[in-house]
Amino acid sequence: MATHALDDAKLSRFHLKTTLYGNGGHLCDGYILGAIVPALPLFAQSHPVSSLMSGLIGASALIGVFLGSLLFGWVTDRIGRRRMFVIDLALFVVLSLAQIAVTGAVMLLVLRVLLGIAVGADYTIATTLVAEFAPRKYRATLLAVGPAMWTIGYVLAIVVGTAIAEFGGDGAWRWILATSAVPALILLILRRNTPESPRWLARNGRADEGLAILRKHVSPTATLADLADEEEEDESAGSLREVFAEQHRKRLAFACLFWFCQVVPYFAVFTFLPTILESLDIDSGFWQTTSVNLFLLIGGAVGIVTIGKIGRRPYTLVSFALLTASTLAIGLWQSAPAGYVIALFALFALISSAMAALDTVYPSELFPTSIRASATGICVSFSRIGAAIGTLLLPMGIDHFGAHGVTLMTGVVAGLGLLISIAWAPETAGLPLAQAAGDTEEGPGKSPTGNPDRSSSFASQQ
Repeated sequence: MATHALDDAKLSRFHLKTTLYGNGGHLCDGYILGAIVPALPLFAQSHPVSSLMSGLIGASALIGVFLGSLLFGWVTDRIGRRRMFVIDLALFVVLSLAQIAVTGAVMLLVLRVLLGIAVGADYTIATTLVAEFAPRKYRATLLAVGPAMWTIGYVLAIVVGTAIAEFGGDGAWRWILATSAVPALILLILRRNTPESPRWLARNGRADEGLAILRKHVSPTATLADLADEEEEDESAGSLREVFAEQHRKRLAFACLFWFCQVVPYFAVFTFLPTILESLDIDSGFWQTTSVNLFLLIGGAVGIVTIGKIGRRPYTLVSFALLTASTLAIGLWQSAPAGYVIALFALFALISSAMAALDTVYPSELFPTSIRASATGICVSFSRIGAAIGTLLLPMGIDHFGAHGVTLMTGVVAGLGLLISIAWAPETAGLPLAQAAGDTEEGPGKSPTGNPDRSSSFASQQ
């Protein structure tokens, strides 16, 4: 029977460093995506940009994330976590600085797509590596740091960009975009000595190397039995065929759909929050929008604190229920006072940001080491489709159905996520990573309280 030196390790300085260096990529991701918000209007003042091109530039990074997640999730499973862990940060630095030399809209579009590809790669690489080192008791909490840092990076980019815009002169947009090289360079230096995942090494016939890393960084008394769950079982392991194998299809469908139903309302609301408030005849001034965005930051902290204390399944169900209730409550009361609407949007922001912790936790726990990055990449790409739908369709929706109608639609999407989660959301809390991924038949799933958890596997649902 396999032992669990990785899963049962005490939280150490090494775990915290790996979490910081891994999730620091999310801060860079958020910064890169947020920097375009203050930079694009300045760019448009000095360059001929059609409305179509403006929309493409604004969505370019999302297009890149879609492509990068699909491609580099598979690459990461093939060549290893550590190598890609460093390469993608080097791309962040080079491409960020290259924006200084932009001469036109097409060049900016291309660079932003390439940056998005690097961001998409980091989504899959960083969360996979953090998950594969994290002790099971703290796994969700350590993974939840990623979405919180993304929010910090996004807000920081807007704050820094706004300050540069006021004092940077005609070329301020160049420096706003180039500043994303600063956190990326710092993180690149910090990441350079991060070891390869012992789980991935064991899966690829290099268990002795994995054991050496395990003994050096996690447990001096570890043995090969601690990596037994990661031994290769068949020739298809690690291939795209395995990702879509029958035993993984429902997990993949759930992870994609739950993330999709979360991000459609999120991007629809927060990309066009001032527009929505104005359509509801509410002053969309600085304090109204700032107060809602503040709850995004608070929600990230709430996610870190709570995700490890509550089972994954109830966390998902309660979050979707609150998102559904808050949006429907706004949409159904057409003459609601401003305070009521702002309070519900603040609640929506808080829950959305806290729920984002599941975006890194569930994909990391639902799939075995051989396909973890590939499956996560597919989930990220599918979620970007949701982000694009929320971003592109909301303005047209307001024109045709009004703000109340659009808000009701976002409530329906969140409600659909609730129904999907009731049917399919598993409980993976407290399980060894291989067992949570259904990669070992060591015994029945145990809840954090030690009781058998019938929802810990999809087996009982198939």
